[in-house]
Amino acid sequence: MSRLIIRTINKHIRKFPTFALMLQIQENVSLKNFNTFGVEAKARYFVEISHEDELAELFLDPMWQTVPRLILGGGSNMLFISDFDGLVIRMNIRGIEHRISHTDVFVEAGAGEVWNGLVQYAVQHGYAGLENLSLIPGSVGASPIQNIGAYGVELKDVFESCCAFEIASRTVKKFNKADCGFGYRESVFKGELKGQYIITSVKFKLSLTPNLSLHYGAISQELTNRGIAQPSIKDVSDVVSHIRVSKLPDPSTIGNAGSFFKNPVIGADQFEKLHSLYPEVVNYPAGENRVKLAAGWLIEQCGWKGKVVGNTGTWKNQALVLVNHGGATGTEVYALSSQIIDSVYSKFGVMLEREVNMIQ
Repeated sequence: MSRLIIRTINKHIRKFPTFALMLQIQENVSLKNFNTFGVEAKARYFVEISHEDELAELFLDPMWQTVPRLILGGGSNMLFISDFDGLVIRMNIRGIEHRISHTDVFVEAGAGEVWNGLVQYAVQHGYAGLENLSLIPGSVGASPIQNIGAYGVELKDVFESCCAFEIASRTVKKFNKADCGFGYRESVFKGELKGQYIITSVKFKLSLTPNLSLHYGAISQELTNRGIAQPSIKDVSDVVSHIRVSKLPDPSTIGNAGSFFKNPVIGADQFEKLHSLYPEVVNYPAGENRVKLAAGWLIEQCGWKGKVVGNTGTWKNQALVLVNHGGATGTEVYALSSQIIDSVYSKFGVMLEREVNMIQ
């Protein structure tokens, strides 16, 4: 049974009158409903943050400086392998604002906003840049950490800056694109600055003049099928959403975290050898002397697509997605992912890397 600890602190919040903040820190909280895999795990401590000033108040207490911490958004990119013996901080800072400068549109959103809600906000207002990222699960605050991407567009392509709370100094700092060190599904927040900052808001640079990206995946074909020759950003968003729904399971119906593995990037020499053996290998250019492979294709060729293993398995329409058929533990899902990694390496000599964060 969970226990509630209430800490009440009076503090002046900028832009608002003075009022009492109430940090409700719970103990022994189930995280099953806070992760899209739907696996059972418990947090020793749990707190929800709705304003960045609450972070400053939280870390006034030395106890929270020393215990292990996990920042939780939509819970869509993590797998709990065991209970979390520390403090889970669920970010629920909301709000979306925009500013137009000529043809540029700067949109800033709170870390707790649902990612697809932000995408739809932009699409409905005619602000181009996020449409290829439609229906990606998760929260806005998590997007720079992972440098999320889909259908030829990455977050870094539209990123302007973000604000992040530094735990050590209890102050909010601004990071521009260069500061974030974006790579393929990487950023400084996953690397050298991991655990030191909590993202509170993200600002995007969008445009009133669309420069559509249509040539990745099945976007152009689906537009043709629909008889759309001059697509709008809404058309692109609708098509991307349709493709994702056709391939990916709904986490509310069956537990999953979307794509479980990164698409591997290999050298040109290794690709030539692989291509000579498997001419049909799905691939994309990834810079000078680098080639990106489709992890889903590699996994499918190893016979994993739609396979059920105990309470878990791979999705019937996309081998890249691992699913919880009901009652699976994080350990079971992790074990399945290890089997897949081994079989792909054995057949193709390519080592897959997990995209989902392992929490233990």
